[in-house]
Amino acid sequence: MLLNKIGEFGLIERFKKIIKTDSSVIEGVGDDCAVLEFDRRNYQLFTCDMIVEGVDFLPQTDPYLIGRKAVAISLSDIAACGGLPKHCLVSLGIPKKTSVEFVDRFFRGMRDLAKKYKINIVGGDLSKSRQLTVDVSMLGLVEKKNLVLRSGAQKGQLIFVTGKLGGSLNSGRHLKFIPRIIESRYLVNNFKPGSMIDISDGLAADLGHILERSKKGAILYETLIPKNNNVTLGEALFSGEDFELLFTLPLKQAINFNKVRHPQNMRFFLIGEISDYPGITLVDRKFCCRKVKDSGFRHF
Repeated sequence: MLLNKIGEFGLIERFKKIIKTDSSVIEGVGDDCAVLEFDRRNYQLFTCDMIVEGVDFLPQTDPYLIGRKAVAISLSDIAACGGLPKHCLVSLGIPKKTSVEFVDRFFRGMRDLAKKYKINIVGGDLSKSRQLTVDVSMLGLVEKKNLVLRSGAQKGQLIFVTGKLGGSLNSGRHLKFIPRIIESRYLVNNFKPGSMIDISDGLAADLGHILERSKKGAILYETLIPKNNNVTLGEALFSGEDFELLFTLPLKQAINFNKVRHPQNMRFFLIGEISDYPGITLVDRKFCCRKVKDSGFRHF
């Protein structure tokens, strides 16, 4: 059987069946980060992300932006669990004819974002490769009371996103996005989201991950979904690499959330609600309902 027959998430499910963990693992495969015991007050967050030439960036992409993105996507995972990033390792598979100037600029992109978020780059590994491949493994911390997972969505919770969606690949935003660490910390310290995820594979796909883990459904309202300029509804639903946060809030908190004057540099958009009816239902501009497939970017 070939991988394209079972798909990316089918492969992950096969891994899950053979992976065994001990009591130090609070949350393993299946969320944005692994959650590990750390001390009485905090959990440790552990995530890794790989980007590959030809899949996540093009050969002609500015190496500064490649380095930046490699760190930013792991930051986005830490944000999705409500935490703060602390340390990272960087592993590189790199063609031997790559110029030193390219590598220097690549590391400047990494270094500048790491410095902004006070992350220590503490080592890594190097290997010869036919194409540039970058893997970042990142550690973070989250207070036990502030941990947010995909599995906490409940009926009646309202669904929000932290920014406009769609068109990131065409516009280049997938290389320049701002990881929503500040927004995440603002949310967990003031409003206690029920569930949260970063939108990497697309709104429908990543909402689908929350629904699968929470065993719930969702209703989205077309008129409320925030779209970037010249973006179709389909692109807002299914195109990936937005890296905005998608989160849910209990109704009472959501009502208060909508009344509060948030910091000027933060934007939040109400887009729907959690239901008991399976899958994703879209209410269109004519108030007609239709099912939406939880499809988006897949590696296989």
